[in-house]
Amino acid sequence: MHAENSDTLQDNASKNVEPLNEPKADAATTESSEQVDDAVEKNAPQEQLEHSWSSLAAERHQLIRLAPLPADRETGLRPLLFGTFGRVSRHSDSQSMLKLTVELTNQKATKGFNQLEVWVDHERKEIRFLPEEGFRTEPANRGLGRFMIAMAARWAKQKCAHYTVQNTPLLSKFVPNDNARLRRDYALQAQGFTVSYEDGVQMRANCSAPRVSQIHTDWNNEKIRIIETPETADILQTADKNMREQEVQLKKLAEQVEFLRRDDNSLRFTITMLVVFAVFQAALLIWMATR
Repeated sequence: MHAENSDTLQDNASKNVEPLNEPKADAATTESSEQVDDAVEKNAPQEQLEHSWSSLAAERHQLIRLAPLPADRETGLRPLLFGTFGRVSRHSDSQSMLKLTVELTNQKATKGFNQLEVWVDHERKEIRFLPEEGFRTEPANRGLGRFMIAMAARWAKQKCAHYTVQNTPLLSKFVPNDNARLRRDYALQAQGFTVSYEDGVQMRANCSAPRVSQIHTDWNNEKIRIIETPETADILQTADKNMREQEVQLKKLAEQVEFLRRDDNSLRFTITMLVVFAVFQAALLIWMATR
């Protein structure tokens, strides 16, 4: 009896020990899995925000005027152009984004051109410019690059003037010749950036600025000008008035052309009759002389 009781106690003890160890292992596994899930959840929103914000369309639009400039040997004619300057911005606790676009009237937009993004990392206190493959404008040599960088700097200086600026590589494959490279470097330096080359042949370059506050917010107003709504109304009214005046002038010119055409027809008829009469008179004189 004592042996049976001891065996029974040992079995119960072994049964009681096993359930005590299993929950501890399960708790550790659960805690580690929860930590992994929390890390994934913390990283996922930032990537999702960056992806979703990049595809946003412009929400605010303004009319811009590109002044006519003399023809350039490389870029060709530079006539008067009007376009739409669009912007959209988003903010969160960890980052902010500004997206600028320019669309010109009667011109098909080329993918990757006339688009500039500014991403602000509030945790690192750093901003970076996108697209990473290079900021390009079309048409070239019209002041669009300086204009868009200046507008981006105005937005960034409102709350992030003390933030640092991430270096941006300048790819040589987007520069067709040395003149275009010099224009690019001049535009960046005029906005407060520093252009440094990594090699002697000036093929690899970086664009940098110590702080956002050192990026200039002005541009060449003689080339590009933002037209506000009241000024737009004045321009449309003036254009409508000029069109009406030209229509009146065209109508007067058309009446003059029609009058001259009728006069020309009458002159032609008179000349024809004179020729016929002269021929008849000559024939009559010949007939009388022969008789």
